[in-house]
Amino acid sequence: MIGGGGNAMIGPIHLRAALMENDIELVCGCFSRNYQTSLETGQKWHLPQERIYHDYREMMEREAQLPVGERMDFVAVVTPNKVHYEQAALALDMGFDVVLDKPMTFSLEEALKLEEKVRQTGRTLALTHTYSGYPAVKEMKTRIAEGQLGRLRLVYVEYTQGWLSERIELLGGNNAGWRTDPSQTGKGGCVGDIGTHAWHLSEYITGEQVVELCAELSTFVEGRPVDDNAAAFLHFTGGLRGVLHATQVAAGEENRLAIRVYGEKGGFEWHQMEPNTLTIRWADRPAEIVRTGNGYMSPLAKWNTRTPGGHPEGYIEAFANIYRNFVHTVRAKAAGETPRPEYLDFPDVHDGVRGLQFIETMVASGYGEEPKWVKWVEK
Repeated sequence: MIGGGGNAMIGPIHLRAALMENDIELVCGCFSRNYQTSLETGQKWHLPQERIYHDYREMMEREAQLPVGERMDFVAVVTPNKVHYEQAALALDMGFDVVLDKPMTFSLEEALKLEEKVRQTGRTLALTHTYSGYPAVKEMKTRIAEGQLGRLRLVYVEYTQGWLSERIELLGGNNAGWRTDPSQTGKGGCVGDIGTHAWHLSEYITGEQVVELCAELSTFVEGRPVDDNAAAFLHFTGGLRGVLHATQVAAGEENRLAIRVYGEKGGFEWHQMEPNTLTIRWADRPAEIVRTGNGYMSPLAKWNTRTPGGHPEGYIEAFANIYRNFVHTVRAKAAGETPRPEYLDFPDVHDGVRGLQFIETMVASGYGEEPKWVKWVEK
């Protein structure tokens, strides 16, 4: 692991998710630019001192010299956006697969370079768009692909938080500092941090892609140098129309991610804070409540479910599904086998490129005197 030490939020979540299936063990890390912090973190996670490194370059070089079976097989990069590219690219060049937090890179230019790096090296890269890992989300995806809603018409996706309602980044001791610093996070603030999750969920579930959008990016908290609120109208392939809203200044909200998809025959509704429940509303019959963990779920949803019905599965389990599918893919490729379709069901480098394209398109549309329609930015 690179990053995740000290008071980091996402590093420990990566670790818990990775360890869930007992298929992965943490063998080494550089958890902070401060070696003492890295050392304390590694010791807390029961690593020998010689596998706790001063910097990520030392870690890559020394691990590459160890025999197969002892050295690390892949690296999880859980650092700020600014350094994603150089860390992931070095890992790929040195023969290691990569799990990477989103947004994938600091800029679209870096994302395209990383995509080419993955192609050249033949390595595997997984991107932690976590919300695609929920069983109910996979059930929606499967049923839509089967045509149960008919031709799709509308998608509404909303991601509302309230933790940045005040300028807490000035207080220190939290994760708001780098997330609201354009020199660390890139062009997008809220739109990059959580807007990309909302966008990715809309494309993952519907199977359609955004081709143009009209956005408004705004900053409500005075003095904050990046957006903390983003909204957009979306045009997808296939004639699908959408509305996206992401905000981190909805005071009192925790992590309210919700999506509704409507077709000719009915619609689906799912709320991340009630993850085991999927509501289906039909035009010609009563609504249905689908609960994960039951025998009527699709094979894809079942593959990503661990507990019987009525036992909640949430954020860590969704995270773990990405790790598990990634690991099965890596093992299959190492054995010269073709990974099964359910193994390949995780966000990859191509999703990462589209994520940076989404940010670029939102920025191109959302700033200025008036919002404007902008075609999807490719390069």
